[in-house]
Amino acid sequence: MPVVVTAIFTPAEGAKQLLVDALRTAMPAVHEEQGCELYAIHDAEDGTITMIEKWESAELLAEHGAGEAVAALNTAVAPFLAKPIAVTRMTPIAAGTDEQGLL
Repeated sequence: MPVVVTAIFTPAEGAKQLLVDALRTAMPAVHEEQGCELYAIHDAEDGTITMIEKWESAELLAEHGAGEAVAALNTAVAPFLAKPIAVTRMTPIAAGTDEQGLL
């Protein structure tokens, strides 16, 4: 069963571009991890950066969370955050068409 994750990054005052740059630098290592189906950042209207992730399974997500790539990402973004990252894990609920009803 796939797992979808959102991680909301709140940039410190004047540090939004630095945060985005740090994320961009750290993300390629995550894209190479087993089970990573989606790991993408988005600029939200409220000034936060939202990462949307999709993992093949909870087990592979757990490996990711305990891995070097996440440690490196957390170290890279820490100086540019105004508050802790807000992470939400979700499991898909199918609705509508197969192509449009699941992330």
